[in-house]
Amino acid sequence: MSRKILALVLALVLGMAAGAQAADYPVRDITDVVVWAAGGGTDVCNRIVMAEMQKTLNGRINVTNKTGGVGGSIGMLHVLSQPADGYTLAGISESCVTAGVQGGWDKKMDVWYPFIIGGSPDLVSVTPESAYKTITDLIDAAKKAPNTIKISASAAGSIHHLNVLAVEAATGAKFNYIPYQGSAPAQTAAMTGEVSVVVTSLAEQQQLLKGKKLRPLGMLIPDPAELEGVGTIPSAFTAYPDLAKRLPIMQAIGFAIRDDAPVNVKQALTNAFDKAMQSEPVKKWLKENYYAASGKSGEEARKEFAKLESLFAWTLWDLKAAKVDPATLKIPKP
Repeated sequence: MSRKILALVLALVLGMAAGAQAADYPVRDITDVVVWAAGGGTDVCNRIVMAEMQKTLNGRINVTNKTGGVGGSIGMLHVLSQPADGYTLAGISESCVTAGVQGGWDKKMDVWYPFIIGGSPDLVSVTPESAYKTITDLIDAAKKAPNTIKISASAAGSIHHLNVLAVEAATGAKFNYIPYQGSAPAQTAAMTGEVSVVVTSLAEQQQLLKGKKLRPLGMLIPDPAELEGVGTIPSAFTAYPDLAKRLPIMQAIGFAIRDDAPVNVKQALTNAFDKAMQSEPVKKWLKENYYAASGKSGEEARKEFAKLESLFAWTLWDLKAAKVDPATLKIPKP
């Protein structure tokens, strides 16, 4: 047998083996790399959904965390550096859409094939002992002493940071913003007194609110919220109608694979994701933890992330909080 024929046969055999392995996806453990800190909304949502997806995929999904950079860029760059075979997922959120304008990378979110679990609205909270009893108390104090009141949220450019900027723009208040690598450490900072105020989601704060570790001042959506054991949380829009010019902005928590992953991998993950979102454990958990379920995937989810990328990037640019002009990244205006 000539070398050319031998090489052709070998290529065919390897191709058939690779094809069979792809068709049987997954044949080994999958790793879901959450780009935000453990204990935050993105982390917990991914762990809940991955536990259900395992049942359909008949394989183990290991959830890990890789934080750092801006907009989750360190974790996203790590996943992009891995083969596009569906064995490394990225646990992402809407806050990741700002990675480009924050200087974390030079890409857009169209490098991903995303899946959206859902989201929860943001609110402003303080410790129970705080002198700020209402949202107007807080805003008045921040206007009288600009840049002195420390306020925490997750990383710069995150949805929570964007909400802080929107509150400042709508009310004229100026805070001393302290970024943290995720909502969980931001909330801990508020409870320990490192900061005076925290802005994260209702889902992330709800146990702390029920346990009297934090006290809510106002929802950053037009409607009040009802929280069991706490009561009615008023909308900040009532006292500050100008918030409606920039808010509300809802979360889009989920995960993604590289967009150049094989079609059959996308199909397998979509099937497992759809079943997980319809499972009683996931539906029950989302409802009990104040998340609005989405379930979007593929092109539908890509369109939502593109819309958020446009909105977030240009809002940050207009507020002079972005390092990179969105136009240079070819991000269209909203």
